Amino acid sequence: MTNSSISMKYWVTLILVGIFLFQGFLITGYAQQSQQELENKRKQLESEIAYTNQLLSEVRSSRESSLKQLKLIEVKIDKRNNLLANYKLEVHSLNTSIESAELSLRNLNNDISTLKKEYARIAWYAYQYKTSYNKLIFLFSSESINQAYQRMRYLDQLGSYIRQQASEIKQLEAEKKNNVQVLSAKREKLTSLLQKENEEVYALENELKQKKQVTTSLGGQESQLKKTLKDKQKEANKLAQQIEQIIAAETKPVAKPGKPATYQLTPEERVLSNSFFANKGKLPWPVERGVITETFGLHKHPVLKRVQTKNNGVDFATSKDSDARCVFDGVVTSVTKISNTNIAIIVKHGDYFTVYSNLDLVFVQKGERVNTLQLLGRIHTNLKGETELHFEVRKGAVPQNPAYWIAK
Repeated sequence: MTNSSISMKYWVTLILVGIFLFQGFLITGYAQQSQQELENKRKQLESEIAYTNQLLSEVRSSRESSLKQLKLIEVKIDKRNNLLANYKLEVHSLNTSIESAELSLRNLNNDISTLKKEYARIAWYAYQYKTSYNKLIFLFSSESINQAYQRMRYLDQLGSYIRQQASEIKQLEAEKKNNVQVLSAKREKLTSLLQKENEEVYALENELKQKKQVTTSLGGQESQLKKTLKDKQKEANKLAQQIEQIIAAETKPVAKPGKPATYQLTPEERVLSNSFFANKGKLPWPVERGVITETFGLHKHPVLKRVQTKNNGVDFATSKDSDARCVFDGVVTSVTKISNTNIAIIVKHGDYFTVYSNLDLVFVQKGERVNTLQLLGRIHTNLKGETELHFEVRKGAVPQNPAYWIAK
């Protein structure tokens, strides 16, 4: 066996061990999550997958495959993987719960068995004195009045203890019956979860095939993809230039007598800016419902080789006739036409600016004060059925990653 083959086996083994340990870490790390939390997360993921399917059905109305269709399939695959991971955690949590319930049931059976043996022993002893005649003999055979009194108390306590033991056995039997029902329900739920998990695996396999088909189809549209990418980059560059010009005008330094020109926020703007920063990670989404199809930063083109694209914000795919909404209180500083079907709105929040692009209808005007969740405009739907909002967050002219600002 060559050194290279030994080395390859070593690395493969090491990777497999690493994956095993990582999965174990995930299960241990999430074990603290309650079954209810896992169930809520599963329902949320199922809802998001259903919504992504709705968006895909709108995009598929076009006969040609599109990049947006490919991105939505990738989003769905990612969510499906998360859903499968959640199913595994649910199954693990439920198995642990079943083991605990089985142990509790065994302990109950042992307690009931012990109590029944004790009850039988005491009951047999009491049986000897069950008639009034036997009780009288037992009492009158006492050597003194005090002993007779003690024997009478003993018989009363014995009767009371027997009744208490009978009551306790009855309660434990009821508890056992309830535990058996709970355990049966958990086993049924486990069977259902395992069946759903298998269905999700099958769905994931189909989506991976679908992704391959769309990627192959797009591979035959290279020249059209390059033209579309060029047009999109041209529009993105125009948007970036206009944003920078508008922000530069908004933050233009002002000279004061005897002092160098500086830009300063008004007291009201400073309060707004601090409030905006204080809500980092808690801002609402700029769409009521949607999925993120492209994140901030550089990205490898999904079809074209050796091509990268840059995004100064985040792209949200949403359903037709959806509206963009303001993520925080502010003032509209610009309503700019980028192209015939792309209007951009810029809202100032003190030191910060948010950008809402790809609108074909606006509901606000420059200089207007707007509030959190106020509707700003209608998002454009192209001929392929794609409805997408481009959203940016900037501090001054510097683009920020919106993923750090909006709620998860």
